[in-house]
Amino acid sequence: MKYPSRIYYTETDKAEMWDRWQKGESLNSIARHFGRGHSSIQGILARTGGIRPPQRKRSQRALTLAEREEISRGVIAGQSLRSIAASLGRAASTVSREISRNGGRRHYRANKAEQAAWDRAHRAKTCKLAKHPELARIVAEKLQLQWAPRQIAGWLNRAYPDDENYQVSHETIYRSLFIQARGALKKELLQHLRRTRAMRRSRHHTQKTADHGRILDAVSICERPAEVEDRAVPGHWEGDLIFGSNNSQIATLVERHTRYVMLVKVNGKDTETVINALIKQAHKLPRELYKSLTWDRGKELADHKRFSLATDVNVYFCDPQSPWQRGSNENTNGLLRQYFPKGMDLSNVHQNRLNAVARRLNERPRETLQFYTPAEKFSECVASTG
Repeated sequence: MKYPSRIYYTETDKAEMWDRWQKGESLNSIARHFGRGHSSIQGILARTGGIRPPQRKRSQRALTLAEREEISRGVIAGQSLRSIAASLGRAASTVSREISRNGGRRHYRANKAEQAAWDRAHRAKTCKLAKHPELARIVAEKLQLQWAPRQIAGWLNRAYPDDENYQVSHETIYRSLFIQARGALKKELLQHLRRTRAMRRSRHHTQKTADHGRILDAVSICERPAEVEDRAVPGHWEGDLIFGSNNSQIATLVERHTRYVMLVKVNGKDTETVINALIKQAHKLPRELYKSLTWDRGKELADHKRFSLATDVNVYFCDPQSPWQRGSNENTNGLLRQYFPKGMDLSNVHQNRLNAVARRLNERPRETLQFYTPAEKFSECVASTG
């Protein structure tokens, strides 16, 4: 398909682009809607790092175009500054500054002055992180630990409750990363985010296809006790496998109450190997902290009865193609891809490395835990069972 060499987009077009982008549409999808190449859409969105710029609006105290036209007529008529200001109900100093910075009496023109005012308003405003280097240093340090901006903002609020100079919103952190004109955080820190795109975009839900086999005597998640659903009681886990190249995989386990993560090395995805690894891991925990396990429909847990018999842990299975029913585990699997990208051979990853990555995740503050860490919350549960 041939596209026009020069492309012009109206403000209405740009608004629709942003609407579609925020709804999660891809660049290619938006481009097809406009009958353009995706690079022309990317050029618009990338200017602000995929973050929709705020709608421009005039300050109530700023001069309007009508007032500037009145000033222009007064200048041409030879009126004094005080006279022009009185007719506008403005201070004489306001009119004096307006004329001086727009060419003086001889060259003042209302339309040019109006455009110049809008252009000056485009200048990048100094963000909080640029004003407070120590705060920026702390934020950069936490980003290098793979903390998410929301986790950093929440932790700062908890760590420095009475010092606003050490508090910043997660949105300001994102904007400082994706809009480099702000000059507060280096672009290299983007690599430490969970998603390392050059532009920020909406979250997407990835769902597994229906290629999982039927599990005999599977107990549906619908039969899971209410105490599991509301996360009020610790000891209920969600699990899954994440896969790498060469038929390699890792078992991931997340405790619903504390969001505590455990990673288990498995040497195969057959049910005997996976069940053996899960049994061994279960015996490392106090019985009170391992009451149930919720899994998807993967065949690796076909021998779930043997697991329950060896551990006294009830196993529940999600509905087909319903990964959100194991939301904590799905979120964790996404985080783990930052450490174990798709296509990586996981068979060479030692259990010590898995423990280190799990520790890193467990030491991040979580918004759902009032910005305490899973490690802190899980330790409280362990202490209460002692």
